[in-house]
Amino acid sequence: MGELYSEQEQIRRQKLAKLSSMGVEPYGRKYEVTHHAADIIGRFDALAGQTVSLAGRLMTIRAHGKASFANLQDSSGQVQIYVRLDDIGERAYGVFELLDIGDIIGVTGEVFRTRRGEVTVSVRQFALLAKSLRPLPEKWHGLTNVDLRYRQRYLDLITNPEVKDVFIARSRIVQAMRSFLNDRGFLEVETPMMHAIPGGASARPFITHHNALGMDLYLRIATELHLKRLIVGGLDRVYELGRIFRNEGISTRHNPEFTSVEVYQAQADYTDMMELTEQMISHVAGVVTGSMKVSYQNTELDLTPPWPRVTMVEAIRKYTGIDFSVIATTEQAVSAARRLGLEVKAGSTRGEIMNEIFEEKVEEHLIQPVFILDYPIEVSPLAKRKEDDPALTYRFEAFMAASEIANAFTELTDPIDQLSRFEQQMAKRAAGDEEAQLLDEDFVTALEYGMPPTGGLGIGVDRLVMILTDSPSIRDVILFPTLRPRD
Repeated sequence: MGELYSEQEQIRRQKLAKLSSMGVEPYGRKYEVTHHAADIIGRFDALAGQTVSLAGRLMTIRAHGKASFANLQDSSGQVQIYVRLDDIGERAYGVFELLDIGDIIGVTGEVFRTRRGEVTVSVRQFALLAKSLRPLPEKWHGLTNVDLRYRQRYLDLITNPEVKDVFIARSRIVQAMRSFLNDRGFLEVETPMMHAIPGGASARPFITHHNALGMDLYLRIATELHLKRLIVGGLDRVYELGRIFRNEGISTRHNPEFTSVEVYQAQADYTDMMELTEQMISHVAGVVTGSMKVSYQNTELDLTPPWPRVTMVEAIRKYTGIDFSVIATTEQAVSAARRLGLEVKAGSTRGEIMNEIFEEKVEEHLIQPVFILDYPIEVSPLAKRKEDDPALTYRFEAFMAASEIANAFTELTDPIDQLSRFEQQMAKRAAGDEEAQLLDEDFVTALEYGMPPTGGLGIGVDRLVMILTDSPSIRDVILFPTLRPRD
């Protein structure tokens, strides 16, 4: 099978055979670790002359006859090691000479500083823990093939320390969000990922099949309807942080599998959700970055509350000159859209056109954090109507860096109105809209038992991580993003 491997891979396999013939186990047992690389460097004054044990991956090897220097990398960073024939013996040094960049070893030795001032571990003994049969990619930092980085994230993490920092930050962001909500009396819950009826959002679902039940199921497109059932059941403050699946396109801001947090609070409305949103996001930014001012793609964003509150009508008027407060008919809305160069889908209503104009002509201008309020009822089937304008709803979306970060409502609790909204959605689906929502009869039944006034909020965790880690693509903040198959 040698012809299947590159020359370097063949050499490594030959070394593997040689090590085995010498009685060296190439995939060893656990190694007792006392310190990590960053500890040794950061605490040099206390550790100088002390014996330490660490394990990691060889990233460089510089042989000088009967002695070698190498860089060992563990989860905390890199530290130099010094391996000398006179210190470890001829047989052990012969084993070390068979090692390659990428091999994982454990070492024990004394901490000292070289004449050049570099903190180093002088090795007294070592063990091979895993032989690497493939060479690490050369000049990885200059690699322009980002697709390969996403497909082989393990190599990306090995060779690009800053990538690891992003995912450490992501973990801290999630922890900070949980801590914030827990401290305010919210209960974290888990709801099904497979739904008989996909609901809670306007999106195409992924379909799977349950063999034993002989029925199709859908990966959830939102957690909303199950969480609101819990509000009906008397759990007044709940949230769920988890994966959502939507059968949609892939872009720098969209991945078919993503993470959201949805929060529901009884005796609250969308103004309470605005306060919760700005307080939570600014808190998380402070915990993770140390500041409420963050730099995203060379623009400073100030997350300090309170954030401006602007209605959709006001935002459209500001950035396009179109005033929907005086546009009363669908025909007038179609004319306004065409003046802006937008094509209008047949059958679109005034509210749908208003939302289309906002998405296409306004969102790109929303750089600093802002709440956009009062969305048309046609695009908000789960939000409560505005008392003073029933064509609009008590709904907001939060934007920053021209990206939607959060979506929230004063929830619709009227079962009769909700059933009517579902029926309108079903009519849109019958007309060919695959993203229109399905009728969830059990959810309507739950509302008929009575749901208290409630505020609900959803935050896109991946997009928030993008902003707080200055990452240009959602694929940079998802460890294993969805990718097209290789040709």
